Amino acid sequence: MFDPVEKLKEYIACRSVSADSAFKEDMLKTRDFVADMFSGMGLSVEIVNTNKHPVVLAKREGDPEWPHVVIYGHYDVQPVDPIELWETQPFEAIVKGDRIYGRGAADNKGPQMAHVAAVGQLLEEHPDLPLRITFLIEGEEEIGSPSLLPLLVERKEIFSEADFVLLSDTLSPSPEQIAVTVGLRGIVELEFELTGPKSDLHSGLHGGAVYNPLQAISELCASLHTAENRVNIDGFYDDVTEVEQWERDELAALGFDEEQYKRTLKVDSLHPLDGYTAQEAIRYLPTLEFNGLWGGYQGEGSKTIVPSKASCKITCRLVGNQKPDVVGKLVAEAIKQRAPKGFQLKFRMGHAGVPYQVVPPDRPNTPSDQPELLAKAFRATEKAIEKSFGKRPLFLREGGSIPIIADVKRVTGLDSVMIGLFLPEDNLHAPNESMNLDVLKKGIQASKEILKEVAGV
Repeated sequence: MFDPVEKLKEYIACRSVSADSAFKEDMLKTRDFVADMFSGMGLSVEIVNTNKHPVVLAKREGDPEWPHVVIYGHYDVQPVDPIELWETQPFEAIVKGDRIYGRGAADNKGPQMAHVAAVGQLLEEHPDLPLRITFLIEGEEEIGSPSLLPLLVERKEIFSEADFVLLSDTLSPSPEQIAVTVGLRGIVELEFELTGPKSDLHSGLHGGAVYNPLQAISELCASLHTAENRVNIDGFYDDVTEVEQWERDELAALGFDEEQYKRTLKVDSLHPLDGYTAQEAIRYLPTLEFNGLWGGYQGEGSKTIVPSKASCKITCRLVGNQKPDVVGKLVAEAIKQRAPKGFQLKFRMGHAGVPYQVVPPDRPNTPSDQPELLAKAFRATEKAIEKSFGKRPLFLREGGSIPIIADVKRVTGLDSVMIGLFLPEDNLHAPNESMNLDVLKKGIQASKEILKEVAGV
């Protein structure tokens, strides 16, 4: 069996930036690296070509009566910009102290390696392990997984006899406190543009007579929230569901130092919806966020104009039973109704994903028809993490979105056990990305224990 840290170094060296066509050949080399890694473990490998970047499927077949787990991960990574802020070369993995540095170390090559190494070690120790395993490693997660949903629909047999999905692409609060993610917010993205005069105008000749598009778009955007930070759109909160008491208890057990949080972010104050803490707002509430607002002159010095156009990018995070198409339409209609007369309005609707939530066993709201093996997997996860990390995990919703997890549930019926193996300090999507090697080591052990328990050995 390979050394997981050395193999992770090789994996990080693969320049697998899915968003940039300049890395097309590197993506193919990474595909081959992943395929060879699984072949070396004795798994059967299939490369599924897509319109963009291939999916690697690796299987351990067995008795149809054996449990079947699908392990998900992605081999693509974010671009490395701004390169000048890196203290190491992003695609040359460096171990410093208890950390390994490099692009993809935490998202998702390191956490993924915990499960790959666990399976490899487990099959060496238990060659007759009564467990079927399918690895699904995609190359488009960082660009929204456009090819994965069609694959799920076309190749339902991959999941038809599976019992649950296991993955680690979520956050834990600290190396000592691991979180099992039981909820992800959905998302809907849109962009709009207001056009006033046919071209930029001299502000001395026309300012005060012409409605400035930057003023108009700022006033429009400001109308979308109340002073209490509630989204000011009728119907926006209609499908938000109540939070169960056990979830509040789990979050309370996490603890939260608001002053430390502010120091970490370098902000003087926070702005959650009235009646909610910052942590509750992140995990339990929907949002409408302005991701970009621009127009007019952006260069050095001054250019005295009334700009012709102004634009805005918005994303809404969704919870409960909120649907992206419904919320997107509500936001778009509110913008259309509030746009001042005399402006042309142009919309672009972007990517979307529904919220996802799974209830662990033994909770008041656990579904009565929850599959036995899913319940067994959650109980095994709690036991394994406590054994490996020395503290029981917390079952928490997370504020981020992984739309494909909800798609897997919708198309295949499978729920996911999501173990957080990256940390706040790991710098995901930023310079100097890294992973805690102690978390990797303990994650391997925990994954082995989970799989053994599910297999019944």
